[in-house]
Amino acid sequence: MKKFLALLVSLLMVLTLLVGCGGGGGGEEAGGDEGGAEEGALKVGLITLHDENSTYDKNFLDAFNASCEKLGVEAIIETNVPEGQECYDKAMDLVDKGCKIIFADSFGHEDFMIQAAKEATDVQFCHATGVKAHTEGLDNYHNAFAAIYEGRYLAGVVAGMKLNELKEAGKLKGAAPKMGYVGAFTYNEVVSGYTSFYLGAKSVCPDVTMDVTFTGSWYDETAEKEGANKLIQNGADLISQHADSFGAPTACEAAGVPNVSYNGSTKAQGPNTYLVSSRINWSPYYEYAIGQVQSGGAIDADWTGTLETGSVELLELGDVIAEGTQEKLDEVTAGLKDGSIHVFDTSTFTIKGEALKDGFEADVDSDPEYKADTPAVSDGYFHESEYRSAPYFPTADPVDGISLLDTAF
Repeated sequence: MKKFLALLVSLLMVLTLLVGCGGGGGGEEAGGDEGGAEEGALKVGLITLHDENSTYDKNFLDAFNASCEKLGVEAIIETNVPEGQECYDKAMDLVDKGCKIIFADSFGHEDFMIQAAKEATDVQFCHATGVKAHTEGLDNYHNAFAAIYEGRYLAGVVAGMKLNELKEAGKLKGAAPKMGYVGAFTYNEVVSGYTSFYLGAKSVCPDVTMDVTFTGSWYDETAEKEGANKLIQNGADLISQHADSFGAPTACEAAGVPNVSYNGSTKAQGPNTYLVSSRINWSPYYEYAIGQVQSGGAIDADWTGTLETGSVELLELGDVIAEGTQEKLDEVTAGLKDGSIHVFDTSTFTIKGEALKDGFEADVDSDPEYKADTPAVSDGYFHESEYRSAPYFPTADPVDGISLLDTAF
């Protein structure tokens, strides 16, 4: 009898262990965030160039996780994926894990996403900032961007208001207001961004000029800080950026120079210098594209988010903005929305002393020669991001008032 009871106790202990193992273990797939998805939910993949330490990638990651949780789908994330064959490998790995739609966030991922799309034809591939979807003609490959030039223009208005305040207080470094801009590369996206920022500032501060320097990297905190310091030493009264670290904002805080950041508020890093940040909110696109897969609908080859879709945003204003800034922003935002203001109004700028004429062509269909192929000026303004989602503002020469300190990148 004692042996029988001992055996019974042992069996009960084994059963208890088995039940315990069945309820816990699993864990997320590499880089994943299942976000409360139900069993059998649609699997959605994301490939990012860096991780949450990059303001650019963090912006994508935060929107992706929030959107997947909202839609009840399973998120599988691969971070720190270089712009090389590794992107293709990670994309195909996500296909093998069952993802039916896969996103990538960096310009240099494009060719490898296209390679994966041609191989996995039953999976949808969506690439942010890319330029080839409208010419590749693949049913399962798509580009997306937003009219962030409008957000940059609004941020420029904030900057211009601050420059006017400094001018009235006699606190400019030189005779006229001067801005500095830390860019990553001399790509259309960066050029469109710093040009729209400059034109926003110029709309309220007509005598402003701007120097631009480049780092040759999307994320290099040391190079970005050095670039900002170089611009400050060169007489910049205010700094903005198209780069992804806290390098420029921290340099501005140390030097007491007003700063306009990008992709996220840097108020914590620069409480005495932060003015505003613009960013693309990617949630509307994630929700649109994932929703199309869920419903069996087609995804646009090129999708451009706007102020109206909630894709273009200004984040919190800093504590050191000029008086009247919010009221001016409200006025300009209304004008952008109703079409009475155009960022690239050709009456407001010249290039080498000449205004862009109706019929001016831009390089919309990307090719190795960067050949202009599409009329992009009509009705008195340059139609940015209308013929493809990614910017194509011309890069050959800067708008008058902007000086490029280097063009190595």
